[in-house]
This record gives sequence, structure tokens and C-alpha cells, in this order.
Amino acid sequence: MHKHSLCSLVTCSILVAVSGAALATGNPISGKAKAFDCAGCHAVPDYRYLYPSNRVPKLGGQHAAYIVNALKEYKSGARPNPTMHANASSLSDQDMQDIAAFFASQKNQPGK
Repeated sequence: MHKHSLCSLVTCSILVAVSGAALATGNPISGKAKAFDCAGCHAVPDYRYLYPSNRVPKLGGQHAAYIVNALKEYKSGARPNPTMHANASSLSDQDMQDIAAFFASQKNQPGK
């Protein structure tokens, strides 16, 4: 393979990867409706679970990638939380992207 062909191949591979990532981004408008149930806990200042008494983090302004990763871990059980597992288990990858885009678009800062 010629050096020029190899460079073209690498460049094309990078462009495909970048465009694939762009297609995977969420839609905050769709996410607003999908995040309705999430906001019941994650938009309430100083909200805590009854048992165990854990603080529920506010998600407004949080990075979308962090939210998507967290939702995937709750769905798979890698993060053990029965409530979040139940909520995340029915979400598609696109749902997660949309919800994350909605919360990331919020102006308020994430809080613990």
C-alpha cells in the first residue's frame, strides 16, 4: 500500500468515526419529554431517597456523556441501584442520548 493511500484510509476512518459519533448525539427536545419521570427526583433540590437515605443528584448542566454512561451502568446492573435499574432498563440507547442532551442543556449546575 502506498503511503498516500494509507493516509487516505486513516483520514476516511477518522471521518467515519466522527460522523458516527455525531449521529449518536441526543435531541434535547425529545429528551425533555423522555426525562419527565427523571425530573421528579433529579430536578428537586436536596431530594433524598427514603431508604437508604441517599442524596439524589441534580442533573441539570451535567455532561451528556456522563449521564449516558451512568444510565448504561444502571441498566446493566454495573451500578447497583434498584430504582435506577428499573428506570433505565426500558431505555433505548437513543432514549439515553436524548435524556442526557436535555439535562446537559439545562443552565443549572449539577449538584449532589
